[in-house]
Amino acid sequence: MGVAIVTGASSGIGLGVSKKLVEMGHRVYGIARDFSKTVFKDVNFIPIVCDLTDTAGLVKTVEDILEREDLYILVNNAGVGYFGPHETIKPKYIEEMVRTNLIAPLVLTHLALRSLRKNQGYVINIASITALQPGRFGCAYAATKAGLHQFSSSLFEEVRKSGVKVVTVYPDITQTPFYDKLNFEPEDNPYCYLTPECVAGAVEFILSQREGTVVTQVVLRPQRLQLRKK
Repeated sequence: MGVAIVTGASSGIGLGVSKKLVEMGHRVYGIARDFSKTVFKDVNFIPIVCDLTDTAGLVKTVEDILEREDLYILVNNAGVGYFGPHETIKPKYIEEMVRTNLIAPLVLTHLALRSLRKNQGYVINIASITALQPGRFGCAYAATKAGLHQFSSSLFEEVRKSGVKVVTVYPDITQTPFYDKLNFEPEDNPYCYLTPECVAGAVEFILSQREGTVVTQVVLRPQRLQLRKK
């Protein structure tokens, strides 16, 4: 049994990945701000309440985990997005996206690398398709995900000789609570969105490779692209 940390684990992709890792026999420390609506319960799923934008609090939380556990998998999944013409995005929202989508994964990976080297483990970063193509009306969000993409690619070259695997997953539109506070959402057609289980399946595929083979990038897209305004 390996130990994993998954951020944004209370719902959506993070919860889907956490369930899959538990199913695969791993013990998962799930990090999120609020687990009050999370119905998943398992002895190997340990919810940890933490605000990723509070760097000092995040460092203390993760150091406490690493004092007790040897880490095998780090999944940097938590993300937040605000969309519209860039001139309309408030500075506090820009800062929240940068702290959640980019700074938190960099800090978490920094804290985890020593343990991951010891176990020849995995850093799995959940980015976005917008990291690979222009994100119209989501410039700042796309910039944070593109930064995560570049960090992942560069980190793999830095640590590959140590046995650490660094992988980036690029999901397109996924049916999750991500859209609850936005003014658009995926069309209600299963051909127009991914599910958290789709992304969790990609994580299972990543972890199933023979030792010595690393799937460094996985792009997931629905068959059709169709959004609707609320």
